[in-house]
Amino acid sequence: MNAPPNNLPVYRLLTGPDDDKFCRRVSEALALGYVLHGSPAATFDGSSVIVAQALVWPSAMQSTSQGDQR
Repeated sequence: MNAPPNNLPVYRLLTGPDDDKFCRRVSEALALGYVLHGSPAATFDGSSVIVAQALVWPSAMQSTSQGDQR
């Protein structure tokens, strides 16, 4: 599959409280075929931990790496 399903973007940054719901969102994106991009990030907003994880569609990564070759 060259494009993500359901008109989803090739790059996604998922954010939210560090809870089961966030972990399920990341797991669902991985099950669709996205791959993790970079390390997760975490911050504290004064009451809870907020996390972020970037995901990329694999064909976007391939086209980027092919474009870097000269």
